[in-house]
Amino acid sequence: MTQDELKQAVARAALDEIRPLLSRDTIIGVGTGSTANLFIDALAELRHDFAGAVASSEATAERLKGHGIDVFELNHVGTVPVYVDGADEIDPRLAMIKGGGAALTREKIVAACAERFVCIADGSKQVDILGGFPLPVEVIPMARSYVARELVKLGADPVYRDGVLTDNGNRILDCYNFLIEDPIAMEARINAIVGVVTNGLFAARGADVLLVGRESGVERITA
Repeated sequence: MTQDELKQAVARAALDEIRPLLSRDTIIGVGTGSTANLFIDALAELRHDFAGAVASSEATAERLKGHGIDVFELNHVGTVPVYVDGADEIDPRLAMIKGGGAALTREKIVAACAERFVCIADGSKQVDILGGFPLPVEVIPMARSYVARELVKLGADPVYRDGVLTDNGNRILDCYNFLIEDPIAMEARINAIVGVVTNGLFAARGADVLLVGRESGVERITA
């Protein structure tokens, strides 16, 4: 199976995962990225079985609306029973690096409001130690240089993601050469830097379920 076929398989598996949670009043959380997009496309067939979704990015909101799925403001919803999203990396404890698409802050907010986080990914995203994928850090624009200096002190090699503006009007620093053995502690440490909005470590609130696509089929892993 190709990587796209593996992503298609986990997107379909995610439908089966969330189907028992759906009712006419249910509002779910939906993530951002290529795998999440395939989930949205599959979700369209169930659009009459639930009320709608909270989107983690403007791009996701537009894709949901394009399939006739109503999009709700999180502030009006409060909590969602389930959030489905992909990952750039995920470790054995189901901590993740996310934010390759620069939607990490809104993704983290929706994840925090979800009773269950279902991560969908192909097997290439599984790692023993996070950090092979550059860790994104969303920063207030005027703090970019200061935050970069502080990240260097932590052992990272931060690179400004040129030309990228987040949905929140902020900038992204990508941390290279930065293996993370204690993602919960590092998540908190980076978030404590003045000028950081948030970082792409999803460790304090990791996934509850991982649906991972392999040549042999989709494997379900729980935290």
